[in-house]
Amino acid sequence: MSSPRPIIGITCPSRPTKWAKWELDAVVIPTTYHKMVDRCGGIPILIPPGSNVEIIDKIDGLIIAGGPDISPEIYGQENGKFTNETYLEQDISEIALIKSAIKKDLPLLCICRGFQLLCAIHGGVLYQHLPETNGFEEHGGWDGNVTEHGVNIVEGSKLEKIMGNRIIANSTHHQGVKDPGSLKVTALSSHDELIEAVEVEKLTFCIGVQWHPERIEHVSLYQAFIDSARGS
Repeated sequence: MSSPRPIIGITCPSRPTKWAKWELDAVVIPTTYHKMVDRCGGIPILIPPGSNVEIIDKIDGLIIAGGPDISPEIYGQENGKFTNETYLEQDISEIALIKSAIKKDLPLLCICRGFQLLCAIHGGVLYQHLPETNGFEEHGGWDGNVTEHGVNIVEGSKLEKIMGNRIIANSTHHQGVKDPGSLKVTALSSHDELIEAVEVEKLTFCIGVQWHPERIEHVSLYQAFIDSARGS
């Protein structure tokens, strides 16, 4: 008998949206997330901002998805010139989910914004705009543009066991992690050494990555996460 498909919660934003003749708040997220979860054997469900944190007890794994910049007050700064779109309600909601998942040792995969938020709540700090940060001016695509670059993964890390020691990642962000706080750094970009991944070693599966693995056929990372959730 095959193992049951684990239920995977995916965070998503809520925004005013118009379709047909209606203008209402709606949850919106790229389909690449739920398609990859389904492909790897999970059952995806969406978790919008403000959801009761008790949903953690009803799922087998949690994905903190990409999205807008996190509020700089989370990591002790004021908004920079290019930090224009933040949603504190979403930040607070996702922080509660992350903390609850960690406390329960629920498999946790944090992507792009989620990776940055994971670092921030562990005492980390962000670069608010890489194109104006010395050494990272040419890091990669942002503002709707996508580029690719190499990523070197730390030997002996969980991420290295899943993906090997070097990969090609996509870049779709203008902010980056300056200081990961108490988290272990497990990957750096090959061209400018920006932090690209972190993990919590003591937990069963808690990995954050700056890139979007669901958009670049990094099936192995999602598969490892789903397999971990299946055993939770």
